Amino acid sequence: MSKARALLSAAVSYVRKNPDELVKAAVNAASGRFGVPMAALRYLAEQAPTGKRMPKDIELATAPPALRLSATVDAMGTSLRAGGAIKVDHIEVSVDTLRVGVRLNDLKLTVLGESDSPVATLVKSGALDLSKPGNLVKHLPKKPAAIVEAEGDRIVLDLMRVPSIAKNRTVQKVLSVLTPLVGIRGIETDRDHIYVNISATPKGLRQAFDAIRKI
Repeated sequence: MSKARALLSAAVSYVRKNPDELVKAAVNAASGRFGVPMAALRYLAEQAPTGKRMPKDIELATAPPALRLSATVDAMGTSLRAGGAIKVDHIEVSVDTLRVGVRLNDLKLTVLGESDSPVATLVKSGALDLSKPGNLVKHLPKKPAAIVEAEGDRIVLDLMRVPSIAKNRTVQKVLSVLTPLVGIRGIETDRDHIYVNISATPKGLRQAFDAIRKI
């Protein structure tokens, strides 16, 4: 079975077991609130690509309004269990910007197995101030291009600074059509869902139609 068919089958099975989700989705959509069940995100995490450098044993939960995430990662040959709560506090989307501000709290790093590597020694020493991950990221010698701000418990990413995203024609076309019409007010969670809150801008219809004609 293809991944697309497997995903569709899982979605149909979930709706059959939780028919009230359709009613809830309709009510939320009327107020510009679109929810994704955590069960769906967990399913997608289970289907994520595997590999030596890919996160493993991903666990997802909510700590409203934040999302709690933990995973096993390889850090320079050292196996670590990493986890924490992620709260999105700012979103800015335009044709040339995909900026997301996140706050990271309750971070934990645990060395798995026996290791005396530099990374393991640093984690075990307790010298890392995990209460202010932004400060740690700020002083990295080679920060990822997407990181535009890092301070305290907050990190700001601009995904359009990643060349593979910025030069992607599909991304450019989608943004040119959607950004005049829709704005994202925020992302939050409750016990069983993650929600994207949007605001509609009907005045942007003409600009959106112009973008469609150019596609």
